[in-house]
Amino acid sequence: MKHCATQRLETDRLILRRYVSEDAAAMYKNWASDKEVTKYLMWPAHSSKEISQRVTDNWVKQYSDDSFYHWAIVLKENGNEPIGDIAVVHMDEKVSSVHIGYCLSKAWWHQGITSEALKAVMDFLFDEVGVNRIESRHDPRNPNSGKVMQKCSMKYEGTLRSSDWNNQGICDACYYALLKSER
Repeated sequence: MKHCATQRLETDRLILRRYVSEDAAAMYKNWASDKEVTKYLMWPAHSSKEISQRVTDNWVKQYSDDSFYHWAIVLKENGNEPIGDIAVVHMDEKVSSVHIGYCLSKAWWHQGITSEALKAVMDFLFDEVGVNRIESRHDPRNPNSGKVMQKCSMKYEGTLRSSDWNNQGICDACYYALLKSER
């Protein structure tokens, strides 16, 4: 893989960009404090704006690492306010593989925004970084997350029973992936 850091990406409706410290308030308001958004995630809903600020400031510091890939999802029609998040949450350099995680403000669910963001990130990772495999997973009780993966041509690879955990406890994990050769 040839790491080139988190780059600004654009789609018809979205700007995917690096976080800045000033994004913490929007992050807290739009998704991080919402227990419904974080229901199937591995981090609890933020109980204060200060927590969102610490998290955002940590991400901003990590941008100095060219292998750190983390974007704020911004709807062009909304100005510069983030409405969600998408990132490489795990990387295996030996097999040129990345695992992607994402979340979006409930106000924007079921509008194709997450799929549009995921597609842009996948294209960037395949074309610019040289990734061979992109994968993601979801709790089967959250089938809409799997639909995002399917819309982006990811192939269902199987469900690992009681192999994961989230804010609901121990759970199954449905895995999807796409190889560069399958595009």
